Amino acid sequence: MFSIQQWFAKDDEFLALLKESADAGRSSIQALKAILKNPTDQPSLEAFIDVRRKDKIITVRIAELLARTSITSLDPEDIEAISNALYKIPKTVEKFAERHSACGAMLREVDFSRQVALAEQCTDIVATMIQALEKSQFEEVNATNQKLQIIEGDADKLMLQLLQELYKSAHPTLTIIIVKDLYELLEKVVDRCRDVGNVVANVVLKHS
Repeated sequence: MFSIQQWFAKDDEFLALLKESADAGRSSIQALKAILKNPTDQPSLEAFIDVRRKDKIITVRIAELLARTSITSLDPEDIEAISNALYKIPKTVEKFAERHSACGAMLREVDFSRQVALAEQCTDIVATMIQALEKSQFEEVNATNQKLQIIEGDADKLMLQLLQELYKSAHPTLTIIIVKDLYELLEKVVDRCRDVGNVVANVVLKHS
């Protein structure tokens, strides 16, 4: 079995950019925790916009490098697939923040912490997977991907529980509709992380 480190010998920039993109997902979750911990009527979305813009630049940079590179250690479509999957994480978090900020006054009593905790775990695991990819640690990639699958299952169960609690609550109908939408967006963050895990695991499997 050849080392993925050999394949990436001339692709350090690709790996560095993928790691930055994974860190962008983690940063977006930290920004989300901050606004949920200290709610205001007009929360600033600047942190989310900044993270997403930086990640977009990273994604474009990867695409430009691929366009100028005739030979890559991994298939160009695999690098692009990982990049695109990573970009969707902070983008989805930003979408949640936008909708939450628009309805903040109606959501004072709604607790999103359990879903955010799962999303935080997932973004940490995604970052670990990208680091493991760089270090040729195939077993760690597979192990961390299994963790993502487990957390994604836990997120599905939590979603069902939250909806049951929501439908039994005394919230106005409009609030229930809004909260359901926000719950689904947070679950989608976990799904986005799972998607990254699947892509990375498949890339490693293909080249092992």
